[in-house]
Amino acid sequence: MAYFSRFLVLLFLLTSLSPLCSSNPFQDSFHQCLSANTDSLTQLTDIFFTPNTTAFTPLLNSTAQNLRCIAPYAAKPELILTPLHESHIQTAVICAKKLGIQLRFRSGGHDYEGISYTSVMDLPYVVVDLAKLRGIDVDVEDGSVWVQAGATVGELYYRVAEKSKTHGIPAGLCTSLGVGGHITGGAYGSMMRKYGLGADNALDAKIIDANGRLLDRKAMGEDVFWAIRGGGGGSFGVIVSWKLKLVPVPETVTVFNVQKTLEQGATNILYKWQQVAPQLDENLFIRVIIQNSNIPNTTQRTIATTYNALFLGDVNTLQDIMKESFPELGLTKADCFEMSWLESVLFIAGYPKTVPTAVLLAGKPAFLNYFKAKSDFVTKPIPEEGLEGIWKRYAEEESPLMIWNPYGGMMAKIPESSIPFPHRNGTLFKIQYVNTWMSPDKEVMNKHVDWIRKLHNYMTQYVSMFPRQAYVNYRDLDLGMNDKNGDDTSFVKASAWGTKYFKDNFNRLVKVKTEFDPDDFFKHEQSIPVLPLKRKVQKFKHVKKDNGKKCKKDKKGQKGNSPLIKLRV
Repeated sequence: MAYFSRFLVLLFLLTSLSPLCSSNPFQDSFHQCLSANTDSLTQLTDIFFTPNTTAFTPLLNSTAQNLRCIAPYAAKPELILTPLHESHIQTAVICAKKLGIQLRFRSGGHDYEGISYTSVMDLPYVVVDLAKLRGIDVDVEDGSVWVQAGATVGELYYRVAEKSKTHGIPAGLCTSLGVGGHITGGAYGSMMRKYGLGADNALDAKIIDANGRLLDRKAMGEDVFWAIRGGGGGSFGVIVSWKLKLVPVPETVTVFNVQKTLEQGATNILYKWQQVAPQLDENLFIRVIIQNSNIPNTTQRTIATTYNALFLGDVNTLQDIMKESFPELGLTKADCFEMSWLESVLFIAGYPKTVPTAVLLAGKPAFLNYFKAKSDFVTKPIPEEGLEGIWKRYAEEESPLMIWNPYGGMMAKIPESSIPFPHRNGTLFKIQYVNTWMSPDKEVMNKHVDWIRKLHNYMTQYVSMFPRQAYVNYRDLDLGMNDKNGDDTSFVKASAWGTKYFKDNFNRLVKVKTEFDPDDFFKHEQSIPVLPLKRKVQKFKHVKKDNGKKCKKDKKGQKGNSPLIKLRV
């Protein structure tokens, strides 16, 4: 009787998905493999979305931060899977490997080139969206928190503060970042000069490998645990959750925003900032946001530099530090605001002070636009004439943005090889370049992308060299890509961007990848390659849509089966 009931459920499910089965063998084969390993077949439709379902496009767009990556001309997945449990991911990996299907994994959708949900490679692909995996377990006594990959850093901060007003997490400034991918690139934030990166404070992780195994730190080994903390996402496995260290924060912190325009001496003040910001008290983080602005009561444009800061202490102590170390900014007590650490998260992210902290639970970005971004690391102060050259180029564009983040403090004390993130001692600050626009037109995109490339080229003379370093969480496909057909990843080709992101750590990453994922199953446009003598490359199928064909069966007339994992829903 149980067998007969299961047969009826399966028949109903396949009948309800008959349009899928008759039109796309790519979707059919993946669906059949999943359903053959599902304990609760009737719920598979709740986590399996194809382009002909009404929820598909809203789901695809739900956490996409860069509208450029979901524009009409951008590639779209053949289907989206939204796992509710780790076993769903395990089965998806097993089926994809068996069928030669490429997977992309999305936690927060902040990937600047969108490679967690789109592709410039020629392969059909499936997106595994982890947004429903967002559990957070704070253990103040242990000084740690387990957080699932789909939770945002805003949710994480809120849940930590719920349990303790004197603990925090040293991670991202943007509150809608998905924790899973964020930590894999390093994860810098406003407490980095005090405690280092989020990845520096990772204690454990759970990852699903290319064989569908769920591994913790002990099971994966120290080499793999080293690699996933800053080696970039999508190369080694699927991050399911992180265990992060809680760090002490004062009950009261101090923040400020101080703006200086060119007419107020912005060039000279910014030149001074470059010299002092990395040397300041490690409790003080002052970044600079550089934008075009209008001169009040005129139609003339100028450059505005905003000094956006967090100090882990009270306003009087901050005043003393600033008067001694950076009097040029002219900070006054009236510029400063004392608040809780959680409230400072919103302030640094640009929210008005009237916005309640509960907005962090929404997990949504403050704005969306089309953009292209790049990054640099600076080891010597940029001279004032160099800054003038930036201002000249700013005048040619509509909405350019640069954010300069100071290093020094703890960042200078941690060795370059501690984790794959290598940008440590000797780095004065990091530059993020962003150019935004609001039109989906491809010609408009090309115009704005061309501008940022020219600015980046101009900056060559003022930034790190041999290699010119870049931040992997600001992924930039201009630096190079793997082959578009997905059948090969080249060590030589990957070195072009790998050494920029990881410096000498790139070689160790390749070694770890070769041992942990020798079939090169986890790959994307800028994934870590395997060594050529060890490779057993996973061949992805170049499947063409075949309208009108029935679902394929194996020689015995039965659906394909993966014997390892039963999908649990």
